[in-house]
Amino acid sequence: MSRDLRSYIKDTNVRLIFGSLVLLFIVGDGLIWLTYGFGAAIMGLVCMLGAFVPIGLIFLLLNLSDWIVKRANRD
Repeated sequence: MSRDLRSYIKDTNVRLIFGSLVLLFIVGDGLIWLTYGFGAAIMGLVCMLGAFVPIGLIFLLLNLSDWIVKRANRD
């Protein structure tokens, strides 16, 4: 077993993010479907996906800037 704590933190964060997204989309949208029906569930899914577009763009820009800075600091 490895003692690399940075790898452990990264793996744990990925699992937490994946689990929360599964809960949001499956459980959350499932409850919308059970309560209001199929049309509302589709609209809820569209709204949730639309909310993740800016989050994804911010994540992409931060990773791109990190990559540029790391590449520029390679001396």
